[in-house]
Amino acid sequence: MGYASPTPIQESVIPAVQQGKDVVGQAQTGTGKTAAFGIPIIESIDQESKSVQALILVPTRELAVQVRGELVKISKYRFLRSVAIYGGQAISRQLDALQRGAHIVIATPGRLMDHMDRGTITFEKVRFLVLDEADQMLDIGFADDIRTILRQVPASRQTLLFSATMPRSIRNIVGRYMNNPSWILVGDESSPVDQVEQVYFEVAERDRYKALEELLMESNVIIQALVFRRTKKGVDRLVDYLTRRGHDVQAIHGEITQAQRDAVMAKFRAKKLRILIATNVAARGLDIPAVSHVINYDIPDNVEDYIHRIGRTARMGRPGTAITFVCEWDFNMLDAIQSHVGEDLKIRRLVMYGG
Repeated sequence: MGYASPTPIQESVIPAVQQGKDVVGQAQTGTGKTAAFGIPIIESIDQESKSVQALILVPTRELAVQVRGELVKISKYRFLRSVAIYGGQAISRQLDALQRGAHIVIATPGRLMDHMDRGTITFEKVRFLVLDEADQMLDIGFADDIRTILRQVPASRQTLLFSATMPRSIRNIVGRYMNNPSWILVGDESSPVDQVEQVYFEVAERDRYKALEELLMESNVIIQALVFRRTKKGVDRLVDYLTRRGHDVQAIHGEITQAQRDAVMAKFRAKKLRILIATNVAARGLDIPAVSHVINYDIPDNVEDYIHRIGRTARMGRPGTAITFVCEWDFNMLDAIQSHVGEDLKIRRLVMYGG
């Protein structure tokens, strides 16, 4: 798989899991945490048993597919079965996969609850429970589902929780449902990935379309861009504008079908799509190693969203740039972001041509 040495989170998490400890890992996406929990779990699973022995909860279907893909690679020579369970896919396919036997289930909480209600999945043999991107699962509104699931899984399980931020709601889950966990922090709390170059441009609201197009003209600089807008309608309008201007661009948001989302993401990962415009929900769980630039067309609503967004670039040690447009009424949010990231966020001047 190309691993030469462990990343910092792998170096800390793998021994702790092997020693049977509960683990709270605080790290950004892109630091190698899937392998950090996947390697020791896969080593410990009894491949002769057909029962579910590891349950991994994730916030989005994209992350469910991504985590399963990584675990399939890691377990190639152990002959383990991993099944991804998420909304937007026919439940009959998932039922068939579960009936054939699954050692590891990767699931979004809502769809897992559907299977629990149907009685099509049981947890009696579960030895490992992983909460991945836990803060995002709570943001989306899965808190009640997560608590229900935690109560259904055997108390003797080993629990591993990973989150980029540690709000009080996450700490409450840790205190109530985990057993004297090892806390592993990679980087500062809520800190951006070190390799991200962070810049912002002061751009009037009416000039943002032109400003974005000026940036995108630098095709040798912006190799691949992930652009964030606040709303689905805003995403569609920007895609329409850039398409009419001849740019290679597509959208991803909640009203796009799962088949369309999969096709767009496959194209983007294969570097056959240069610009992806997304709503904030796509900021979590997407694994896109090649992104050279994240562009906050709309400034995020809070510091945590800013951190998660810019974490889509500069992944696994690669360099990357995060650009934020700051409009007339965005300065309070800019101040909040700057107070958190300090001098790492720098102002740049944007020269726009053609009036």
